[in-house]
Amino acid sequence: MNNLSRRGFIEKGTIATAALGAFSNTLIAGNEMKSTVKVGIVGTGNRGTSHLTNLLTIPGAEIVAVCDLDRSKTEHAAGLCEKAGRSRPKIWCKDETTFREMLNEEKLDCVIIATYWDSHTPIASHAMKNGIYPGIEVPAALTVDHTWQLIEMSEKTGIPCMMLENWSFRQDNLALLNMKRLGMFGEIVHCHCAHSHDCIDHWFFDQKTGEQKWPAAYLLKYNRDQYPTHSVGPIISWMDINRGDIFTEIYSTASASKGINAYFKRKFGNDHPNANLNYQQGDIVTSVLKTKMGKTLVINYDLQLPRPYSNRWLLQGTLGVYDEEKGSLYLEDKSPEYHQWETWKPYEQKYNHKWWNADLSAQSHGGTDVVMLTQFIDAVKSKGPTPIDVYDSAVMTAIVELSGVSIEKNAPVPFPDFTKGKWETNKPYFAIDMV
Repeated sequence: MNNLSRRGFIEKGTIATAALGAFSNTLIAGNEMKSTVKVGIVGTGNRGTSHLTNLLTIPGAEIVAVCDLDRSKTEHAAGLCEKAGRSRPKIWCKDETTFREMLNEEKLDCVIIATYWDSHTPIASHAMKNGIYPGIEVPAALTVDHTWQLIEMSEKTGIPCMMLENWSFRQDNLALLNMKRLGMFGEIVHCHCAHSHDCIDHWFFDQKTGEQKWPAAYLLKYNRDQYPTHSVGPIISWMDINRGDIFTEIYSTASASKGINAYFKRKFGNDHPNANLNYQQGDIVTSVLKTKMGKTLVINYDLQLPRPYSNRWLLQGTLGVYDEEKGSLYLEDKSPEYHQWETWKPYEQKYNHKWWNADLSAQSHGGTDVVMLTQFIDAVKSKGPTPIDVYDSAVMTAIVELSGVSIEKNAPVPFPDFTKGKWETNKPYFAIDMV
């Protein structure tokens, strides 16, 4: 944990923070909007190809280069561009450093990074050095040290850096954000969220053979919240984190690891090589976070036990409560029945965010990916701030390592102020709509 103690979560003062001070709200005044931006993609596996497919539907996004270690994947990606009637992008496929050549030689405006988790920060940093906006798949970083590196590079170069956290752009979450900003829940006191998704048989391991996929290595090596960003993404804005408040500490605890071994014995038998491995990762990780202004947040990691999908978002304030899992809410003096739940959907329609002005349900992740990428591309076109900035990206991703440190110490650990004090004066800017 040397990187944590070395940083000490203190203001470093050596970085030109002014480069990003104005940048959070009005990056560069008077920029002329580009009609087309040149896009590169590093990582053309399942997620990178999904992003490519969505980008092909967004006006002004021109995919000019694709990069991967597997040539067949880059060929497939290039073929999708040609099928869509677009120019064939240049293929970059040699070794693990080839992304540098692509970013150095191609005149890109932005790059989508959909590679292995531990490679995200080096690729994004090199992009910013070259004046290229990085859009980084989740999580943007795996260590607090790498998280600081992203911030420092963004501040030094003045290039925005965005983690592509699509759940922040969900239609229901944005409608709730509108209601929160209208004061309908009063002062926010507490939130809960989770990523509850049985991923054993498709993300961590092959469903037919049980063979390990690359994320399984993290289950063997670490015990932490491996994937907090989908749950926490919307919460950042609901709780005004980095804009009026900050997290000050995190305390995490983990259950025993039972689910993975039970799955293999049930599905493949006791003799399967993975049935008796010692997985470090507990089945359920619960993290409790406190804020400077007295709010609390509970996060659950829940990816290894049989269950239907759920995010279990809850927002509770002095005037009411919203419960995503129930599909319900209660508003004091507004709900028709005293202390009785009412249905959420009519509120989602009434307070629908302007970004959801069309039926996108047939698109990937119900349209959230298209909404997110459209806003990212628009930011690149205008050379303006990205909808999720580097500081919010940092808060979400730091939970990965910090939760593991807390579990290991069985104690709360301090949460860094990535804004270096600017949270006190920063104003909300994400998805401003009705207020």
